[in-house]
Amino acid sequence: MAEIVAERYTGASIKRSEDPRILTGAGRYVDDIKLPGMLHAAFVRSPLAHGNVLSVDVSAARALPGVVAVLTGADLEAMTVPGPDPLMALFGAAGPTPEFTLLATDKVRLMGDPVAVVIAESRYLAEDGCELVEVDYDDLPPVVTAAFALDPSSPPLFANLGDNIARPHSRNEFGDVGSTFANADRVIDFHIDVHRHQNVPMEGRGCVASWDADLAAMTVYAATQSVHITRTGVATRLGIEPDKVRVLAGDIGGSFGLKIGASREELAVAAASRHLGRPVKWVEDRGENLMVSGQAREESFDVRAAVSNDGDLAGLDVAVVVDTGAYPGMGMGAMVPDIMQAMLPGPYKLAALGFESTAVITNKATYVAYRGPWASETFVRERVLDLIAKDLGLDPVEIRLRNIAARTDPPASMITGRPLVGVTTVEALERVAQLVDFPAFRRRQAQARAQGRYLGVGVATFIEAAPGPRPEGPDGALGSESMRLRLTEDGIVVLFTGQMPHGQSHQTTLAQIAADEFGVPFEQVRVVVGDSDVVPFGLTGGSRSATMTGGVALHGARDLKAKVLDFAAYLMEARAQDLLISDGNVWVRGDPASAIAVSEVGRRAASGQFGADVDAALEVEATFDGGEGGWSGGTHCAIVEVDAETGLVKVERYVAVEDCGALINPAVVEGQIRGGIAQGIGAVLLEKSAYGEDGSFQSATFMDYLMPTTCDIPRIEIEHLETVPLDADVNFRGVGEGGMIVAPPTVVNAIEDALSPFGVRIYEQHLPPARILELIAAADSGQ
Repeated sequence: MAEIVAERYTGASIKRSEDPRILTGAGRYVDDIKLPGMLHAAFVRSPLAHGNVLSVDVSAARALPGVVAVLTGADLEAMTVPGPDPLMALFGAAGPTPEFTLLATDKVRLMGDPVAVVIAESRYLAEDGCELVEVDYDDLPPVVTAAFALDPSSPPLFANLGDNIARPHSRNEFGDVGSTFANADRVIDFHIDVHRHQNVPMEGRGCVASWDADLAAMTVYAATQSVHITRTGVATRLGIEPDKVRVLAGDIGGSFGLKIGASREELAVAAASRHLGRPVKWVEDRGENLMVSGQAREESFDVRAAVSNDGDLAGLDVAVVVDTGAYPGMGMGAMVPDIMQAMLPGPYKLAALGFESTAVITNKATYVAYRGPWASETFVRERVLDLIAKDLGLDPVEIRLRNIAARTDPPASMITGRPLVGVTTVEALERVAQLVDFPAFRRRQAQARAQGRYLGVGVATFIEAAPGPRPEGPDGALGSESMRLRLTEDGIVVLFTGQMPHGQSHQTTLAQIAADEFGVPFEQVRVVVGDSDVVPFGLTGGSRSATMTGGVALHGARDLKAKVLDFAAYLMEARAQDLLISDGNVWVRGDPASAIAVSEVGRRAASGQFGADVDAALEVEATFDGGEGGWSGGTHCAIVEVDAETGLVKVERYVAVEDCGALINPAVVEGQIRGGIAQGIGAVLLEKSAYGEDGSFQSATFMDYLMPTTCDIPRIEIEHLETVPLDADVNFRGVGEGGMIVAPPTVVNAIEDALSPFGVRIYEQHLPPARILELIAAADSGQ
């Protein structure tokens, strides 16, 4: 049945149905899509990090039986239209724009850069064809480090830029930075590095593109976080109107920020389908995913802290350099410093902040969004607090409680401007202290050290704009959320949302909200996602869905309910204000015998027997601007044991106290928290996207890019705070990114505490066993 449904939406028989029962993709991944006449794509990729492309000989590959076409970068340029990356256009990214092609034509800029695409009757034949393509390269010096990229003598990756600067140096100051530092008891300097690691979803990127020549229309089955942004990207590159592109998305095996828009490979597949007039499928393998899909986080920070002798953190002065990789126009590297700057104060009462940033271009994979793309601001701030506490002999919880901005009315504001309304950091810290019992742990720690065992405890706290208070009102394309809601003739409340779930359980949580507000059982609500023809614009990301989409579902269900009651009042000859809906029935208050099923109301409305004076169109469109917004946040605590002989770290206990407002579904919330924490633990102990000095990628398999398993992750204890409602109706806030944001500093703080007998100080995030042993050895030798 699934394949029959698929055929309805491709080829000459394409239909524009809105029936949510037959939407293509429901319950299926891209790799499951099979279309009549479908071809398969594989890409020829560069073995070099940096080099000129002298020639591409595809003749042998084209002669291979089963190969239908081999397209080079020049071929694709002739059949596509240059255009901006849709994600960058959405966010209004400024700065220099590098010029490049879908497939490399003049030069390759990272190991794995696509140079040609082979289209064949099977993926096996396409891979065989790739081996027959001969490319002649002229090596260029690789730009592998940010330091070299900043050097004016480094060879520019993009000729039109003339250097390797993706975001020119800028500096902003908040408060009186000069005076704050001049009057400080101490000024402490730090250099902190955050290493490159990446999203690694279970399902990599992939798509099936199917061109219909009769309709001059494209259908794309995509693994994407936004069918509309993908549609914009495909339409722009193909030079056709957006309404000639339909993007369908079914089940998605994770993303964490990777699958926004359309990648160069996916756009090449769409162009190939139009060129050949047949469906073309491409699903990346794990090596491609690790090497070229996108990576994140590589940032270095020079930090100055203005501190009193009592532990008051008066000011920070931070300079960050972000390594954006090879194609900055396709990622977030040049944008993320602005978010870091805004969020760096966290819940603390800084009097001054200086923040300067530069983003550079290197021969590495593109910097992409990854579960809290700004997370390094929390890592830096929470590490600095621990380092200061050790210098001053203060307890880590004590120094945080001392510096947190008090919750006042009117609320205090970050030095960067946003009000800290409803923030519950004090309560989270105090609850962690109760749960962990630090005095008891310190006694156990001392006993363990006497036995040659090294235990440590670490805490860190964070806040996240989810979506955050916005006193200035909605801003930009994502400043509000839209939804269409309809009551069908069989009594189903249908929600059409632009959200594209890929592990967040939106179909569950949005249905819960609508069912409760409208008055029908959960089973009587259907959530429609993943079809650019029928859902409004939307993007799943930034922990915005709970508030923004949950809010529009609540208000939209309320509006639809009012419309249904007006129509039911006509049917029942009653006043709408005297009616209510509960358990799927409409009835007159105080008269249960009057009840009629919502499905009967829907059936009568769809019968067409009413005149123009009766509004029987039981459908509404709703928009929500986030209401009062609010912060998610919390405090995490880890207890670790470090083996000083092997460098191995075991996370013994992990406690998370979080506040994401009202919980829509506790199981979903806790799943999101645990998943983020697991990724954060993996980032510290295991994961690294490593490059050699020649720009060769050294982590292209799971033998080299190490992932956490169930053996590495402890049982995670979660406590919830729900203390400060801000909005009259919508007080649920996003929670998807917090675990990944705060787990790294929590674990690193604990490791440093465990190693304190050796005098170890940690100024980096990645701490595999070998690095632990190096730190101990360096401390022992006094380096």
